[in-house]
Amino acid sequence: MRRRLKQGAVVFIAVVAGAQLVRPARANPPTDPSRTIGAALGTTSALPPVLDRACGDCHSNNTVRSWYTQVAPLSWLMARAVADGRKAMNFSEWAGYPPEVQHTLLSASCEAATSGKMPGPYTLFRPAAKLSPQDVETICAAARQS
Repeated sequence: MRRRLKQGAVVFIAVVAGAQLVRPARANPPTDPSRTIGAALGTTSALPPVLDRACGDCHSNNTVRSWYTQVAPLSWLMARAVADGRKAMNFSEWAGYPPEVQHTLLSASCEAATSGKMPGPYTLFRPAAKLSPQDVETICAAARQS
């Protein structure tokens, strides 16, 4: 029994170590500042700072990858979350969306923030991404104005 446990531990360590060799792409695409939501809304809007802090890691081209995103299998999950987030909505490419799509995306953001769906469990790893009631109201007010 004891020998079996040791063998299992060795296999587990070997698999975890081997998994570190499979690295997802980590480069951020270039960002044209004139195409961002911040450029579209201007410097007086309170929305871009909220989005940059709470949503930017997955929904922009400015992903900041912390140390834990370099450890497999979390690195794979985070790479997938970023790819999916950018595909769903990318605040760095805001000018590329037609106005009706921008309105729909802001409305969906309000709904997701209000329900707690976003940023979801990501806040366990990055507490700064947690949305306050004021942050949620900022997102929803922007959705109503769009």
